[in-house]
Amino acid sequence: MQKFTKLTGIAAPLPLVNIDTDMIIPKQFLKTIKRSGLGVNLFDEMRYDDDGNEIPDFVLNKPQYRETQILVAGDNFGCGSSREHAPWAIADFGITCVIAPSYADIFYNNCFKNGILPIVLPQEQVDVLMKDAEKGANARIEIDLEAQTITSSDGDVFNFEVDAFKKHCLMNGLDDIGLTMEKASAIDAFEAQMSAQRPWT
Repeated sequence: MQKFTKLTGIAAPLPLVNIDTDMIIPKQFLKTIKRSGLGVNLFDEMRYDDDGNEIPDFVLNKPQYRETQILVAGDNFGCGSSREHAPWAIADFGITCVIAPSYADIFYNNCFKNGILPIVLPQEQVDVLMKDAEKGANARIEIDLEAQTITSSDGDVFNFEVDAFKKHCLMNGLDDIGLTMEKASAIDAFEAQMSAQRPWT
């Protein structure tokens, strides 16, 4: 997993509430167990018409937002089913930070396990960043995970809270496997001890 320390990038405004995981990645794309290749289908039913053509008015189809790395969204983002394909699709598109007033718990935790920083801010601060994101590619928002700050293109600075353990994992690029591998030497020592004590197993 890529380390997340600082990010300065284009933010796309998505001022919708209750964006569920089926909107993020519809059910027909859940057959794969790969984390890659889902970005093209992110928000599929909002991005494409019935013939597979891009809908020009959808924010991620606009030229100024095609390189989006930050998503500013409405309340209760990621609700619905617990599908981990939702953060997979977001990350594969290139978005590594979502800012919203609240999230569904499972989606929120899955983000951290997939290298995405989900930031919770009060609605009034999200509104400021939403308006900032509407400026397009010229307005870049800066995220500093170590300092736990967001800086808008106008210089407004907002502090955010994040669990210390989740912060550690993101800053060090540690998913569940990476966390286990941090204990590799202790695991090896335990296995050697068990083999010596119980050679018949």
